[in-house]
Amino acid sequence: MHAPLHRHNESTRKQAPRAKSAAPGGESAFLQVLGERVRAARTQHDMTRRSLAEKSNVSERYLALLETGQGNISVVLLLRVANALGLPLATLFRENDTPGGDKAQRIALIGLRGAGKSTLGAGLAGEMGMPFIELDREIEREAGTSLSEIFLLYGQPGYRRYEKRCLERIIAQHHRAVIATGGSLVSEPETFDLLLASCTTVWLKALPEEHMARVVAQGDTRPMAGKREAMQDLRRILEGRDALYGRAEITIDTAAKAVEKSLRELKRAVTKQLEEQAA
Repeated sequence: MHAPLHRHNESTRKQAPRAKSAAPGGESAFLQVLGERVRAARTQHDMTRRSLAEKSNVSERYLALLETGQGNISVVLLLRVANALGLPLATLFRENDTPGGDKAQRIALIGLRGAGKSTLGAGLAGEMGMPFIELDREIEREAGTSLSEIFLLYGQPGYRRYEKRCLERIIAQHHRAVIATGGSLVSEPETFDLLLASCTTVWLKALPEEHMARVVAQGDTRPMAGKREAMQDLRRILEGRDALYGRAEITIDTAAKAVEKSLRELKRAVTKQLEEQAA
């Protein structure tokens, strides 16, 4: 008889399991690593969550919880997932990896445009000997065209599909990296959950006026074009995303600071976080 991981078996499939608000430290770390392994294997096999659900006969809801570290799933169902991925079940259960090790070594920067993600991200990557990856550039490379053309041709849903696909590929291919994300990624729940589960996240925070000034200084006047109330719009966006950005493990306020000072604070905070996760 197969024992469930959390006293949850196949008989409850008609009722999707609820994510626990907290789990004991050991369980939480194990479930996090387990989810990362399943998601990485799925990405390497170029499978969507839906196709894995169909092949394994395990619901997408279960797989979503499993991949985000909330996998309240029975061993029987997990065996189906492993078989669908062509993996021995023991591969998902192996204990020779450091829990959260991949997550700890991927640094993802979030925040609105003009917060300094590209500048500080490149600087941090250089100082820490990691590759620097801009998610939007990866999306353009994947689509073979510019972001504006992606939105024109496929709309926001198309952009979101590219965004999630590229993020999954980056996570599967890079154990260590600094990743600069698009400002609106946090508004897409499944993609943001993937980022939070797979990366040490940093919110680069600035004042609305600074966001606007930095974008315009880069030669992009679109934020002001035809918008008499552009600043009010920007404030509303920041207020609406404040709680989402606040889910990051680290917050660095770049307001009224030189790049060098912000970079020192960022490196110090990230180094401390990595040391704590490794302890």
